[in-house]
Amino acid sequence: MITININVSPNSSSSKIIKVDEDNYRAKLKNPPIKGRANKELVELLAKYFKVEKEDVEIMRGLTGRYKVVRIKKSG
Repeated sequence: MITININVSPNSSSSKIIKVDEDNYRAKLKNPPIKGRANKELVELLAKYFKVEKEDVEIMRGLTGRYKVVRIKKSG
């Protein structure tokens, strides 16, 4: 299991995850932060990036902010 810090930029022209250093990432998301759409997109992107299931990605802190702490359960 790993914990990362992530700075989110919603309403971007593309969706991608950028690794800043060991535990810090940036995420550009197409969706706006309305009705949890940006958080849902973030979970989907992180699951794909870390090659885990969406259920293994949990936003621990920052559900309503740009700065988030995310826990990812990695198998193996």
